[in-house]
Parts: sequence; C-alpha cells; structure tokens
Amino acid sequence: MVDGTPTWRSPSLARTVAELEAELELAWGRLLAELDVTPGSPEETALGWLVADGPDEHDWRVVDAALDRLTCPLCGSTLTHGPVTCHRCAYYHGMRFAARETDRPNVPPGNEHAIRVSFAVARNRGRYSPRARVGYELSLPGLVAGDLPTTAQAQAAKALINKLTPEECDEVVTLAEVEALAHTR
Repeated sequence: MVDGTPTWRSPSLARTVAELEAELELAWGRLLAELDVTPGSPEETALGWLVADGPDEHDWRVVDAALDRLTCPLCGSTLTHGPVTCHRCAYYHGMRFAARETDRPNVPPGNEHAIRVSFAVARNRGRYSPRARVGYELSLPGLVAGDLPTTAQAQAAKALINKLTPEECDEVVTLAEVEALAHTR
C-alpha cells in the first residue's frame, strides 16, 4: 500500500478493481436517490447498517458499498477491513456473501458469483492466504470481461499455484508466470 492506496499486482487488476469500485458507487447512489437519502447524512449511515444487516435483500454491489461507509465499532476500521482477529469485521465479511448475485446478460451462469468472490478477496487481502489471493486476483479481469473458467481449468490453475511459495504468489503478475514457476518444480 502506498499512501493508503492499494498497490495491485498488475495494471489490469488495478483497472478492473477501479471499474468495480465505480459500479459500487453507482449502485449506492441509485439506492440513496431511490430512498431520498442525503449522502453523508446520519440517515445514510443508518441505511448502511440496514443493508449490512440484511444483505440478502440487496445486490452485492450495494452491500459492499454500504460496508465501505461503515466503521467497525470494535476495531475502528472500515467495516470488514479490520484485522482478522476482529470478530465484528469477520462477521460482516462473511455476511456480505449472502447478497444477491444476478448474472449479467451474455455471461456463463455463475460468472457474477465468481466476480463477487474474487473482488472480495482482492479488496480484503489480509483475510486470505497468498495462494488464495493470487488465484482470485489473476482471474478477476477475465471474469469481468465475461469469462468463467471450468472446474477443470480452475483446479489445474490451483494445482500450479500450490507449487509456488507464498512469496512467489505475491510477486507473480500473470498466470503465465505461475505456469513458468510451477513447471520448474
């Protein structure tokens, strides 16, 4: 992290995360407008907690946007971004996965779920191992483009990733680099 800004493993991942962050902001803005809630108001905070406590009633982008606006009462971090030991952050991080995931047109079924999980991992890196991070982060740009690896492809990539050291997992920028390193083992 540089000056509080995450350092992404590749420009492609940085662009994809920025695109998804913008989608979160748009989704949240639409909800505020629909409910006539003023941004930055106490009502917005109250709405954020309602969404966080009822994620199954909202699209995942709205839920993630709500979480971004809340402060954990236990650790003081942005909710879900606190240390792994913060039980409240861990609870709400898990709750986020109850949100609705509606696949976009012309993508394979399950693509939206894959985006959602990969994005959550990328944004909450400290909650996941280097092996989990590399797999989800490397796949995120392709998922947003509409791809969805088959189970066999995902398992093959995981087998390659499992041959890397944690340090190598944090350093690779492409799946081709993962393959090259793994084939030396």
